[in-house]
Amino acid sequence: MGYGGSRADAGRAIGRTGDGGIDGIIKEDKLGLDVIYIQAKRWEDNPVGRPVVMQFAGALQAQKASKGIFITTSRFTDDARNYVLQIGSKIVLIDGEQLANLMIEHDVGVSTVSLYPVKKIDNDYFEEGI
Repeated sequence: MGYGGSRADAGRAIGRTGDGGIDGIIKEDKLGLDVIYIQAKRWEDNPVGRPVVMQFAGALQAQKASKGIFITTSRFTDDARNYVLQIGSKIVLIDGEQLANLMIEHDVGVSTVSLYPVKKIDNDYFEEGI
């Protein structure tokens, strides 16, 4: 998506047990002048609610960060979405459907299985041969 230059330079995973709610960071620009913190939840059916998003907002404050992205394979509750609109930190919520669309758009974690040719009439062929 253009963050931090190359994919190798753009960010890194830092999540581990006791990570304080931060799973990774990405550089917002090539120089790394600002970073965006990431939290990811791989949930199937349960939506991510306000308490979990509040914990992430707290983790951002502990890092003195103002920007974060919370990604889930599930979805967010309306209460969680309303919460991020009310706070001072800029938190972007990306649900499973948005994540899949971004992966396809930016060719991350996907591969092309097949391409289909689209054909049109070649008018030059008919004008030369007749």
